[in-house]
Amino acid sequence: MNLEEIFNQYKEQSIAGRYLTLEHIRPLLDRINTHGRVKIIGKSVLDKPIYSYEIGSGKTRIYLWSQMHGNESTTTKALFDFINVLNSGSEFAQNMLETFTFYCIPILNPDGAALYTRVNANQIDLNRDSQNLTQPESRILREVFETFKPHFCFNLHDQRTIFGAGQTGKPATVSFLAPSYNEEREINESRLKAVNLIAAINDELQKYIPGQVGRFDDSFNINCIGDTFQYLGVPTILFEAGHFQNDYSREITRKFIFFSLIISFKALFENVIVNNRIVDYLNISQNKAVFYDFMYKNIKINYDGIEIITNFVAQYKEELIDGKIQFNAYIVETGELENYFGHYEYDAEGAEYSDDFTNFPKTDQKANFYLNKNVNFVNGLIKS
Repeated sequence: MNLEEIFNQYKEQSIAGRYLTLEHIRPLLDRINTHGRVKIIGKSVLDKPIYSYEIGSGKTRIYLWSQMHGNESTTTKALFDFINVLNSGSEFAQNMLETFTFYCIPILNPDGAALYTRVNANQIDLNRDSQNLTQPESRILREVFETFKPHFCFNLHDQRTIFGAGQTGKPATVSFLAPSYNEEREINESRLKAVNLIAAINDELQKYIPGQVGRFDDSFNINCIGDTFQYLGVPTILFEAGHFQNDYSREITRKFIFFSLIISFKALFENVIVNNRIVDYLNISQNKAVFYDFMYKNIKINYDGIEIITNFVAQYKEELIDGKIQFNAYIVETGELENYFGHYEYDAEGAEYSDDFTNFPKTDQKANFYLNKNVNFVNGLIKS
């Protein structure tokens, strides 16, 4: 199976970038709404519809949801790419539809998606509301779980650019987690199914992004939806779409999430998943917060009349302005910063820092500055 070829053939070209709302996906939902497969299953805090899409007639029920956090859209794009495959009429699609029944919620948090925020309109993180169920979106997710009775749950998210695959200096482009079901983080039969499937996905992804697959922290929190569903006995897999080199629109990461979905269901269909792969799962590098978007090394600064050579880092803030996401770089820290990396690194070789306000890189200041008065950086990058 040529995953690259399949992705290029079925990638949904009408959606791209980081900002993805109901308005962007409604035409897609209209297009795939054959035989009443698209339904409105509830409303958000701001009375926006929450849509589901169900396809397949197989005995194994798969529950997938995306954009529980409104600003995490990469997996939504990949989900529609995968839905295109399911509607392709190919032999693979027929096998999938005869084996599985897929229940998808493309955007669980439409209010957060519109505002490009993690939280919903009540400023609640839905992924901390799985017990109290205070929000309509949380209740919808839980009601579907109880009525659909899935055999596997796929909890689809994005993660920040700060995460690396361990201390390797490589970004965690895709990360996974088989959530814990108790404080002791034991592995029971249900969790083991998730562990084994993640190990199978990792085997294949290493061929495409070697060393760039991460394992998310498995500390138990019953308020998280994955932990709750695992606790309730359903194998649950957390997907985290992370950073690939220079891919801030996450179109490349989108591809690897798509690969992961195809790999998952192909392995389940072929029944080739090896049991007891706990060691292989634990050998996947654990996510570490070791990256900044920008790292500037060996910078000369004048600090209280004393010249020193140091380093500083900057980070993008993703800001919704006039309906578009703008990446604005701000200085966040100065110091030795040992064991940290930059997605963009620049060695100043002792060049002197200055900007329009001071001779010191101040925290929360825009990353607009000069080196030796003649190299101009604008929004973190050298101005050509």
